[in-house]
Amino acid sequence: MLTSIALFAAETAEAAEKAGLPQLNATSWPSQLFWLALTFGVLYFLMSTYFLPRIGAALEERRDRIADDLDKAAEGRRLAEETEAAYNRSLGEARARANVIAAETRDEVGAEIAGLQKEAEARLAEKSDAAEARISAMRASAATKVRDAATDTTRAIVEALIKESPVDAVVSAAVAKATGKV
Repeated sequence: MLTSIALFAAETAEAAEKAGLPQLNATSWPSQLFWLALTFGVLYFLMSTYFLPRIGAALEERRDRIADDLDKAAEGRRLAEETEAAYNRSLGEARARANVIAAETRDEVGAEIAGLQKEAEARLAEKSDAAEARISAMRASAATKVRDAATDTTRAIVEALIKESPVDAVVSAAVAKATGKV
């Protein structure tokens, strides 16, 4: 089997040396040029009428889509910036309104507190005046009661000492002299 393979290889090598390179054989150039021109023409026709227009259309479509996407992105950015500016304006206005409302509420509460404070002070003053009047009345009443008690006690002491009842005018004069209210 080895001999048959060697024999085949030798025959193939011998045939290749006799033939030479076919593309360099000048007798086959007209047919090679014909097939070259025919193949080039068919490929040129297919490329120019079918493949290149499709590729060009795809590239143009892609370019248009990218341009549209960029336009949409720019529009989206512009809208976002406008929205942000409007948000910031409304936020500023809301803060200003909140400050105004807070100031008004603070003033109203302050006025209400001042009014309540005045009412409380007035009630306290009324209660204080009433208490002072009651205290004055109680002092006067107590002074009168003390004087009456002193008179009664003086009378009882004098009666116990001298076994006689003194005159009311004398007892009253003695009590007044003792208290310093003559």
